[in-house]
Amino acid sequence: MAKEKEMPSSAGEPELGGVPPGMIDAHAERRLLRKIDLHVYPILFLIYIMSFLDRINISNARIQGMTQDLDLYGDRFNIALFIFFIPFILLEVPSNMVFKKFKPAYYLSFLMLSWAIINMCMGFVATYEGLVVLRFFLGTFEAGVMPAVVYLTSTYYKRHEFQTRMSFFFCSTVIGGAFGGLLAYAIAGLDGRNGLAGWRWIFIIEGLMTAVVAIASVFFIVDWPERCQFLTPEEKRQLELRLADDGAGSLTHMDTLNSYAYRRILTDWKIWLGGLVYMGVGITGYATTFFMPTILFEFGWTARQAQVHTIPVYAVSAVGMLSVAYLSDRLKHRYGFIILGCVVSTVGYGMLLCQDRLSSDAKYGAVFLVSLGGFIGTPVALAWLANNVAGHWKRAFSSAIQVALGNISGIVAAVIFRQDESPRYLTGYGTSIALMWFGAIVASLLFAGMLVENRLRDAGKRDSRLNRPKEEVDNMGDYHPSFRFTL
Repeated sequence: MAKEKEMPSSAGEPELGGVPPGMIDAHAERRLLRKIDLHVYPILFLIYIMSFLDRINISNARIQGMTQDLDLYGDRFNIALFIFFIPFILLEVPSNMVFKKFKPAYYLSFLMLSWAIINMCMGFVATYEGLVVLRFFLGTFEAGVMPAVVYLTSTYYKRHEFQTRMSFFFCSTVIGGAFGGLLAYAIAGLDGRNGLAGWRWIFIIEGLMTAVVAIASVFFIVDWPERCQFLTPEEKRQLELRLADDGAGSLTHMDTLNSYAYRRILTDWKIWLGGLVYMGVGITGYATTFFMPTILFEFGWTARQAQVHTIPVYAVSAVGMLSVAYLSDRLKHRYGFIILGCVVSTVGYGMLLCQDRLSSDAKYGAVFLVSLGGFIGTPVALAWLANNVAGHWKRAFSSAIQVALGNISGIVAAVIFRQDESPRYLTGYGTSIALMWFGAIVASLLFAGMLVENRLRDAGKRDSRLNRPKEEVDNMGDYHPSFRFTL
């Protein structure tokens, strides 16, 4: 006989599929979870592949002749990378506030079609100044994607189911990076076709692919759980019950955005520390995707060979990311895996800093370690904060603030790999190590703070919060003393 799980219930609840009120059949729960997985993630996975591909394809175009055609010498390439992040960071929080009020399918598809058009325009740009303007608008429309995805998906899953799925989703970045290298290799053969250089075809073809996905995604992106069409009324009720059973979910609402909610959000130290953790550990991912083709090119391979050699690096990173995600969810622990990623990347960075004494194969191996460690930590940081906030508005703001702060590392990565330091990039590698371990230190503070807070709540020393007015108690989110934090 199938196992049944107790859930919070109230008198008068109807039975679900023959199961007593407040209970959910374990087999039915597994079917529900599989159904959610198959409807929620595939299209979002594809969307973020295209988002990441369109963000970093400039690095593939750089070694296919773009540098010479647009005179991207000195700091010009770094500035073209840098300018993307100004709107990308500033618009993430406002975007999530707007996202909450729209149907996700319409909002995300609009953003995607907009940046697809801009990406295609970069295939026809004639000047460096035009490239910078287009990169600015690319950042404007890509800004809302990641915080929206984190927010939307977190409303469908329990906290300790989320890491595996977040890492699976984040594999879209490594697949995007690998596919970008493979596609750039193939597109290089179009050099001169219709009078256009090969690097221009990279932007045109990838932008067109994104536009096609944007139009199709309108029909596949799920709505908010309470309004979604793919779940039956009974399945929606089952979802409500299982989420209520997760971390005092039935008591930790924040459905009203008022002055009290703003105070709880903006004074929550977890959000700000979580953003700094993401900023620190995220530096490696950005550095890898922006500069790996150039670094490998300088190892002595041709441009097309360098593009292909990025693919195994991303493949190994994807395997490592999913393995860590499985262990992290199984152990219900996050902090230790962030530190593990920092240690692995540090070994790789150390080898690259001493590369004068290494063979090309050894340096290539170091790139594997840098990428693996960087991509391990990033999705863990995102899931960790998502696990430790509760309530609709708290999740909307926290995901946007974290991603906005985290993307400061993109600005840093864009300017620290200077052409005049090639091929050793002392500033680039040294700064990456320092910022990564800054993230690890902040993660340690976040871990210690939540450990202490859990103990205080276990001892009943936060129960006085329940004496506040009812409208505040009902809108506390994770500030409610019944909530426990994931370490």
